[in-house]
Amino acid sequence: MTTRKLTVVTAGLSRPSSTRMLADRLSEAASAHLRDHDLVPEIEVIEVRDHAHDLADHLLTGFPSAELRKAIDTATGADGLIVVTPIFTASYSGLFKSFFDVLEPDSLAGKPVLIGATGGTARHSLVLEHAVRPLFAYLRSVVVPTAVYAASEDWGTGRAPGGSLSDRADRAAGELADLLVRATPVTATDPYENPTPFDQLLAGGPLAGVA
Repeated sequence: MTTRKLTVVTAGLSRPSSTRMLADRLSEAASAHLRDHDLVPEIEVIEVRDHAHDLADHLLTGFPSAELRKAIDTATGADGLIVVTPIFTASYSGLFKSFFDVLEPDSLAGKPVLIGATGGTARHSLVLEHAVRPLFAYLRSVVVPTAVYAASEDWGTGRAPGGSLSDRADRAAGELADLLVRATPVTATDPYENPTPFDQLLAGGPLAGVA
């Protein structure tokens, strides 16, 4: 069976958090759509709060810890991403942004991304369009048309403009799955697997031809 690797990046601060709840709902919906296409989903979750200290150290020193390096490789090595942030002061959280700040340039280029956010009131839902979507456009990712925002009231009746939370999650997950169906699976490569022979390096180096 063909697989698709899906990494979920969630930046909730508490446990449990509504941010993680939304991330889980989106990943479950995406998994169901992938299985409908006869694809096997491989889901890995990155809780950014677990890497908060390592992110600060990396931003100061330029060197990631082993655990942060693993998380970065998991995100950049996925076929697609689901990213969910809590909304603070009318934008994504600083912790959420810090994770994407430490990624290598173009490491998410062309990668399908489903964006989501949580907040106390539906008034902040446009943050997804004026802050989160432009962030991933800058990273040259392919962001699905439907963004999913969950306010406090969504966890009750689930009714909001644009349909219930389940309806919106299902629609966005279907869009992500459609992109993943057409995508070429990402395969990890080892840059040292096929090293250039030493004599070939000498032949092309500055000492080539020197007697």
